[in-house]
Amino acid sequence: QVQLVQSGGGLVQPGGSLRLACSASTLPSVFMRYTMSWFRQAPGKERELVADIRSTSAITTYADSVRGRFTISRDNARKTLTLQMNSLKPEDTGVYFCNANLGLLDYWGQGTQVTVSS
Repeated sequence: QVQLVQSGGGLVQPGGSLRLACSASTLPSVFMRYTMSWFRQAPGKERELVADIRSTSAITTYADSVRGRFTISRDNARKTLTLQMNSLKPEDTGVYFCNANLGLLDYWGQGTQVTVSS
């Protein structure tokens, strides 16, 4: 069992930046095996993948809507996942979730609200 605790988020004006963090309650040697991801869910919409990062940290993928503005990273030794969000837009508003996946093992953070509004 892996527990994921998120921090960060909040209200920001368009064009601003926010940083999300996700801390895992497991050993570094276990954490590093998981593919880590950020998802988001806007009101009335389905949850969508924002970005993910493989265990090697060398392979990342981004949704087209955030590529070039968001950066996903991980620190396996500290068992943390981060999402740096720059040039935020109103359409980035939603609840953001971190996810840890290793085959059939799938864990979610509690979610954190990000609101981009003037």
